[in-house]
Amino acid sequence: MSRIHVIHENAAWLPPLAEALDRRGLPWTEWFLHTGTFDLAAPPPEGIFYNRMSASSHTRDHRFAAEFTASVLSWLTRWGRTVVNGPAALDLEISKVRQYSALEAAGIRTPRTVMVAGRAEITEAARRHFPGQPVILKPNRGGKGLGVQLFHTLEGLQDHVDGPAYVEPVDGIQLLQEYVRAPRPVITRAEFTGRRFTYAVEVDTSEGFELCPADVCAIGEAACPVGEIPGRPEHKFTVIDGIDPALQTRLETFLNRAQVDVAGIEFIIGANGQPLVYDVNTNTNYNPDAETRAGFAGTPRSGMGALATYLGTLLARTEKRAA
Repeated sequence: MSRIHVIHENAAWLPPLAEALDRRGLPWTEWFLHTGTFDLAAPPPEGIFYNRMSASSHTRDHRFAAEFTASVLSWLTRWGRTVVNGPAALDLEISKVRQYSALEAAGIRTPRTVMVAGRAEITEAARRHFPGQPVILKPNRGGKGLGVQLFHTLEGLQDHVDGPAYVEPVDGIQLLQEYVRAPRPVITRAEFTGRRFTYAVEVDTSEGFELCPADVCAIGEAACPVGEIPGRPEHKFTVIDGIDPALQTRLETFLNRAQVDVAGIEFIIGANGQPLVYDVNTNTNYNPDAETRAGFAGTPRSGMGALATYLGTLLARTEKRAA
């Protein structure tokens, strides 16, 4: 029987999707790709395959899950299976450098970024490329905003790099990025399903950079009361009416060009009003509280609702071709 095969390595993120698939009566199964065995000469099961492998898999002791998944996706595509967020999407998921190259090639601006390999190189690179400026240090392969820190001084950056809290990135590459001072302490995360815009959320950044919208990523109540920071929104995540139509078109064109089917794309508006995209999340999650306040929860307009509907449509299309 054809079914939807969900590839992942984080069971905590699966229940919302499972609920949406079950609500629609769609047949599905999970592939937990941490370890496993595959006969490359044998055909894969029938159906479609949704890849939810995360760049942060190594933080859950699944160090080689992404590399293992890349090989599995290669096997699936060799046999002609329909893969949602296939090899090209995974390649972008695990490298912000490759994300930025693809975005810039599509005419989408990204923050000025310097790639650094080697712990001893970081401070001097910041001194040379961002003299007298605050700078953001982030891993090339991260996820959930983990490891992203803002440093206002070179001395603060040096102390961090020399100190015990410094963590070497899993791929050995750090990024130094310009600090974009937005008029309000928010970023926007635009969600896309089937390479088309679904909805967008405004995200409060006043507490830091861990911006994963899922319930399992919640970091508790605000450290300071709402209103103490000018322009701060009432909630951490808030569904908004939409994004600039021209930007939406550019982002949809980028997803088509990059062969990314499902994504959350994060951008910030600089002081000059120019949007700068700094992250493409190909295993996107959705915030249930924000969806409930917007009246989306449990409907096809919700993130998981739209995703389940899309996967069901692809499954039906695949079965029709096979008939």
